[in-house]
Amino acid sequence: MSEKTNYAEAFEELKKIVASLEQGNVSVDELSEKVERASLLIKICKAKLSETGEKVHQILKEIDESAVEQEA
Repeated sequence: MSEKTNYAEAFEELKKIVASLEQGNVSVDELSEKVERASLLIKICKAKLSETGEKVHQILKEIDESAVEQEA
């Protein structure tokens, strides 16, 4: 999975990792690898959410500015 991974893919993989950890299906040898992968997926999800939040904020700002211009 690359940096181009979308949020849905990262989140789905993260859910699978969490489920396997909760079910105890991970050996001690795999645990470190799974936790490291989960950490990367969380970073990807956080980055995508932050990016989306910034875009939404910018769009709302543009809408507000457009409304003010129309009122003038």
